Formats: sequence, structure tokens, C-alpha cells
Amino acid sequence: MTAEDQAPFAAEKAAAAEWFGLLRDRIVAAFQKIEEEAGSSARFEVTPTTRTAPDGSDAGGGAMSILRGGRIFEKMGVAVSAVSGSLNPRAQAAMAARGVPGIEADPRFWASGISLVAHMQNPHCPAVHLNTRMFWTPAAWWFGGGSDLNPCLPYPEDTAHFHDTFRAACDAHSPTYYPRFKAWADEYFFIPHRGRARGEGGIFFDDLNTGDWAADFAFVRAVGEAFLPAFLPLVARRHDTPWSAADRDAQLAHRGLYAEYNLVVDRGTKFGLETGHDANAVLMTMPPVATWP
Repeated sequence: MTAEDQAPFAAEKAAAAEWFGLLRDRIVAAFQKIEEEAGSSARFEVTPTTRTAPDGSDAGGGAMSILRGGRIFEKMGVAVSAVSGSLNPRAQAAMAARGVPGIEADPRFWASGISLVAHMQNPHCPAVHLNTRMFWTPAAWWFGGGSDLNPCLPYPEDTAHFHDTFRAACDAHSPTYYPRFKAWADEYFFIPHRGRARGEGGIFFDDLNTGDWAADFAFVRAVGEAFLPAFLPLVARRHDTPWSAADRDAQLAHRGLYAEYNLVVDRGTKFGLETGHDANAVLMTMPPVATWP
């Protein structure tokens, strides 16, 4: 894209990309503190990531922060990126099928976001996912994302707290958001070939454009700000719970379901790989160990 092409929404793009980076910093600091308080020496390792355009040119990138082998987190990864270029024909067709205006005539895009998954050591402590993003084309812009809880050993009170926190974040912006986005998550985070959800749900939304960019961006920030209050109390409540070999087996089997979803169903995984983004960053959310029947 030329500088002239990117001029529309330049300030908004910069603000969104900056926010996703700030949210990453906040989450990494909180999780690092948990590990340190548990007496762990595990630290986040930060790796730059890049997107390679079809012609081999640099098309942006970001950073991937991963903590492995902690006392609380077996593997926790959070990635941020800001990329641009032109969609390949397959991705362009997929977006056209979703009704993205103008994409059939002009495949250029810009996208920025944050994505994270935490896989826990203790099987009683739930895994969790968060993703929020902004997407721009010359004809449209929108936000998307969500967060869902993925325990292998569910506790109703944990699920209720997680949902209540995101419900409050949604209700502050629209009374219609939580019921819509909760139902959307139930549909989206579903594994058709297993006939079951991958976890306890949460919220999910895409193509969010009310016509008021500032209001929509404020909502996306509220989703990001709700994440730590939704999840940290569950970590505090469960990470010391005694667990058995059977509990670990259940955890590894559940991770198998999570991996199947990411590789077979998840739209973000497919988009990232098809548009040339760093494969390690795209697949960062995969569990460290999993089993299958």
C-alpha cells in the first residue's frame, strides 16, 4: 500500500495497534507476577514475528511472548501484530462470502490484534483464550474477537464468574451485546466432528461496525480490560488444588479437543497461515502436550 492508500483511518489504526500492545504488556506483567509469587524462575521469551507478502516483501509483523514450564502456567503465549498487504484469492473469496463490502474489487487490507492462550499446570485450573482485533480495507473497517474458558474439569462457580465479568463489560456498552455474543461464542467455539463445545463458552463477535468507530473501539478495550478480572480469580482459586493422574489424563484429552478445533475449525488460524503470517505465531496457541483416543 502507498502512503496515500493508508492515509484513511491512519490515526485509528495507530490507536488500535497501540492498545493491543499495551494490553499485551499488562497481561504479561500480571502473569509473570503470578509465576514469581509461586517461586518460579520461568520467564516470558519475546520473539519478533513477520508477515511475508507473496512477492517476498515485508508486510509487517509483531511480537510473540511465550512462557514455558512455569509452576502455574505450563505454556502461556500472547502475540500482537500489525500487518498489511493484499489478500490471496482464497482469503479474498472467503471474506467476500461473508459480505465484506468492496473486497472482491480490492483485496488490500490492514489488520492488528492480540491473541493469547494459557495452558495451565494444574488440571483443575482452566485454560483460557482471548483475541481482539481490528481489520481495515479501503471500503470497510470492523472489530472482532472474544474470550472463552476451557476447563477440563469444569466448576460451575468458575464458569459463572467468567461469564458475569464479560456480561458486565458488554452491558456497559449495549444490553444486546452479551446475549448476542454469548450465543455467537456457543456457535463458534463448537467442534462439529465431535458434536460438542470446546469449553464453557464466553463471548465472540466479528464484523463489529456500528458506524461509530470510537464507540466500537471503546467496547473492544472493555473486552480486553475484562480479561484479567475474569480469569485471575480462577487461577488463585484452583492452582493449588490437589490433582491425580486421572485428572492429568483428562486435561491432556481435553487439550486434544482444543488442538483439533484450532487446526480444523478456527477461522483465525486459517487466515493467518493463508496470508503468510509467521507460522509459529499463528500456532502459538497450541497446547504443549495433548492426547487423543
